[in-house]
Amino acid sequence: MASLTLRELTASFPRPGRLEAIHLRPARHATTVRVTEALAIAGHGLQGDHTGDRPRRAVAASHHRRQVTLIQAEHLSVVGSLLGRDGPIDEALTRRNLVVSGLNLLASRSLFKDRRLLLRIGEATLEITGPCDPCSLMEQALGFGGLNAMRGHGGVTAAVVTGGRIAIGDAVTVVDLQLPDDTLEYRPA
Repeated sequence: MASLTLRELTASFPRPGRLEAIHLRPARHATTVRVTEALAIAGHGLQGDHTGDRPRRAVAASHHRRQVTLIQAEHLSVVGSLLGRDGPIDEALTRRNLVVSGLNLLASRSLFKDRRLLLRIGEATLEITGPCDPCSLMEQALGFGGLNAMRGHGGVTAAVVTGGRIAIGDAVTVVDLQLPDDTLEYRPA
């Protein structure tokens, strides 16, 4: 078997992941509401979530990269363990929009400027834009040590590239796109 290059290896995933949960927050500090399906809106976020419902002109530049937040289901047990609990933490307490199992979300962000890795979930495609660092609300939600337990396990942020319906149980696959040389400075909308 021929050796794969680093470029090939970083675009290779052994299997698809699975969308385990969808959470929407109708307002910035509101409690999350679990739903079975949602509509991803290109350039905005999820309909019914405070980020997806903002008028297009009102979206600040910093929010272009943080339209949807995702966390790995496997990290919920890690955070629970770091807090001294017997099991995983409640996913809703993380305040992330999407919970994904079976796929390393951090690895689904491209290492190369001329390659885009996109997540296909249902009818939508998302591009990982960076880490989703926990905020001080984690201390309130999870108790003493919650912020530090979530550090490194807070998930990722994403921009919605192509809108469409997503639903619990949808496969989460990585799409590898090679970009032409003239688009090396691509930034998600």
